Amino acid sequence: MMRRKLVAGNWKMHGSRHFVEETLRAIVAETEMLESVDLAVCPTLVHLPLAESLLKGTRISLGAQNVHDQAEGAYTGEVSAPMLAEYAVTFVIVGHSERRQLFSESDKTVADKFMAVQAAGMKPVLCLGESLQQREQGVTSEVVLAQLDAVIDQVGASAFDHAVVAYEPIWAIGTGRTATPEQAQEVHAAIRQHLAGRDREVAERCRILYGGSVNPANADELFAQPDIDGGLVGGASLKAADFASISQSAS
Repeated sequence: MMRRKLVAGNWKMHGSRHFVEETLRAIVAETEMLESVDLAVCPTLVHLPLAESLLKGTRISLGAQNVHDQAEGAYTGEVSAPMLAEYAVTFVIVGHSERRQLFSESDKTVADKFMAVQAAGMKPVLCLGESLQQREQGVTSEVVLAQLDAVIDQVGASAFDHAVVAYEPIWAIGTGRTATPEQAQEVHAAIRQHLAGRDREVAERCRILYGGSVNPANADELFAQPDIDGGLVGGASLKAADFASISQSAS
């Protein structure tokens, strides 16, 4: 089946009010003709209200980079899924390698966040990926599929009808290194095949994005692979022209 491609920009901890206004206006203008691809931008939490107002009435969805797994409570500094939903957020990134590594998020925490996002009516973007050491040891599939199973075991395969998966090799994030299209396709196919072992129809419908240093130069080749359904774009999404070029490659 033909899955509609999705290109989502993860702005990480970058931006100012001026940057958000300038960049989103440019992205909207440069992608308005791309009707065959879904687009999303994930700014910082403090810029969500501004981004919501700028994206209202456009085809670009709003995404968030993080969420707490509880709906409310004494969790100073955290933001809940129901709070995000009030700002027309469609997608929420969970399990990004930076959250797993820098903030010690466990597979259980990621699964809890996945559930919280869906309970609030939004779509989680579940990130999976291996380190350079794990790739060199030849255990990429074991690592990635174990991360996937941690969520499937808690929510069931059917939950992936309302979710997105992003394969992001940790060794290719922000390093300038990129998995070859063949390397990326191999892991994407393994993820889809594993999910198909639980529910074949859901596996066919679920979009699996590539998230390791996608840029205008490699997007065409990556998106041409049969199991790569778009990209979770980091640094290149901070430049409207680059994000538009990548989006064009997916259309």
